[in-house]
Amino acid sequence: MIPPQEASARRREIEDKLKQEEETLSFIRDSLEKSDQLTNNMVSILSSFESRLMKLENSIIPVHKQTENLQRLQENVEKTLSCLDHVISYYHVASDTEKIIREGPTGRLEEYLGSMAKIQKAVEYFQDNSPDSPELNKVKLLFERGKESLESEFRSLMTRHSKVVSPVLILDLISGDDDLEAQEDVALEHLPESVLQDVIRISRWLVEYGRNQDFMNVYYQIRSSQLDRSIKGLKEHFHKSSSSSGVPYSPAIPNKRKDTPTKKPVKRPGTIRKAQNLLKQYSQHGLDGKKGGSNLIPLEGRDDMLDVETDAYIHCVSAFVKLAQSEYQLLADIIPEHHQKKTFDSLIQDALDGLMLEGENIVSAARKAIVRHDFSTVLTVFPILRHLKQTKPEFDQVLQGTAASTKNKLPGLITSMETIGAKALEDFADNIKNDPDKEYNMPKDGTVHELTSNAILFLQQLLDFQETAGAMLASQETSSSATSYSSEFSKRLLSTYICKVLGNLQLNLLSKSKVYEDPALSAIFLHNNYNYILKSLEKSELIQLVAVTQKTAERSYREHIEQQIQTYQRSWLKVTDYIAEKNLPVFQPGVKLRDKERQIIKERFKGFNDGLEELCKIQKAWAIPDTEQRDRIRQAQKTIVKETYGAFLQKFGSVPFTKNPEKYIKYGVEQVGDMIDRLFDTSA
Repeated sequence: MIPPQEASARRREIEDKLKQEEETLSFIRDSLEKSDQLTNNMVSILSSFESRLMKLENSIIPVHKQTENLQRLQENVEKTLSCLDHVISYYHVASDTEKIIREGPTGRLEEYLGSMAKIQKAVEYFQDNSPDSPELNKVKLLFERGKESLESEFRSLMTRHSKVVSPVLILDLISGDDDLEAQEDVALEHLPESVLQDVIRISRWLVEYGRNQDFMNVYYQIRSSQLDRSIKGLKEHFHKSSSSSGVPYSPAIPNKRKDTPTKKPVKRPGTIRKAQNLLKQYSQHGLDGKKGGSNLIPLEGRDDMLDVETDAYIHCVSAFVKLAQSEYQLLADIIPEHHQKKTFDSLIQDALDGLMLEGENIVSAARKAIVRHDFSTVLTVFPILRHLKQTKPEFDQVLQGTAASTKNKLPGLITSMETIGAKALEDFADNIKNDPDKEYNMPKDGTVHELTSNAILFLQQLLDFQETAGAMLASQETSSSATSYSSEFSKRLLSTYICKVLGNLQLNLLSKSKVYEDPALSAIFLHNNYNYILKSLEKSELIQLVAVTQKTAERSYREHIEQQIQTYQRSWLKVTDYIAEKNLPVFQPGVKLRDKERQIIKERFKGFNDGLEELCKIQKAWAIPDTEQRDRIRQAQKTIVKETYGAFLQKFGSVPFTKNPEKYIKYGVEQVGDMIDRLFDTSA
């Protein structure tokens, strides 16, 4: 059992805890009451606030709507006023811009185009909103007047500032191909930069707003005239320069300074002078002599004006390419893209037609020259044709996009020149073969015939134009291989042609040699001509070209030359036969000669003396221009005659065959040698 004290203490403890719990419960109850009271107060306040907000909203919304309407009305009024101002401004455009339009765009293009823009807008406004308004007609008239002024300004700017390109500048431009820096320095400025910009702005305005293409015609007409005059000026420059100094020149541009020009020879395209100079060199070295006549006009007498005309034309062709390229660059900035090709085509026509006409005139002149056998004139076609072919890629690039008729002009001219060139080659070969044997035209001294020198000179001139001449011959071939001939094919054709000319020449020379009554002179004539041909072939590249199709040509000519020397030497048999061992009488030494034997010895001395004198007199007037050959023939003949005469003289010189030995023994052995040394020497 729990003790009473302990139970009492436990009860008191429980009562104390109960009291504390009651107090806590009472505190919680009071707090809940206060919280309920606060909540009720807050609900009351919020309800009151909500009521007031609703009243405020009901008051503000109508005011806001009224304000919004007022703002909209104000904006409408402002827009209306702005539109009215804008519309009214169109009615003032004519009066505001009339003075500017009347005075024109010169010197104030920016302001002028601004006025034209205003007029354009006014026209559009009245057309859309008031097509019957008198104001429309007024601004339309003003617009047309302004457009005409712009067209006039375009023409004026192009006319005043488009200048002919000077020949010196063109020559610098052409020669600049080999020097990139120089080429940059001589870049053409057709129009000043400020003028160019004005012209560009006017052209763009006329295209976009003016709906006008007439200015393009104005442009190409003005630039076409300048291009044509520039090229003609270059041609005149060549004529003047050739008449004064002989060589056209162009100022070089050292250190990129155009104000310090120095004379620089123009790189002249290959002409036909080289072979003429070679011929002169051959003459100086004793290959040439007096020439007989020929129905071929002598090539070395060729007029220097042909070279000038040839050079001028070649340079004009190059100038056209360069100037046309420059013109297209200028045109591309000014003319709308879809009109550029057509305008450029029209622009270059006059200059191009002039070049093509001149080229056809050259072809026509060559055709007439062939008829008169003036093949030196025909040769002007060769350097021109070569240059046209070399320039054709640039030509094609420049003419890209032009009409087919324009593109075909150069190929047509090239074909014409190839045809006439091939005809000239064939006619020349025929003329070499058919040159008549005119006795009065034959060289009296048996030297080189003019036909030979002309033929060799003509062939030597072809060396500078091997590809051109070969292509000419190939162009006339009808075989399928000729349509795409190679350089090797052309070279073989040219070699065959040269061999044909040489063959014709040899046949003609053989025929001509028969004009001489003396076989020895005929042999000297053939010897001189064969030797001239061989030496000429060897001193140039002709021998290599001949060897392409005839490997033994050189050996064949040497054999012909030796054959003619032997023929000539037989002319001395009538002299040496008198004293030859086989024709001499046999007698015993110390035995007195019979009268018949003495007479025979006298006849032998007399026959030798008379024959020697006669041959030396005749052959002294003959010519062997080649000193080497002349000395060789003399020496060979001198050796034969001196040996024969020396043996004869040794045998019979001391024989008492006559009382007057000086009458028969007129010459010593050395005297005979000296007489032969004076053969072929008209000055002796």
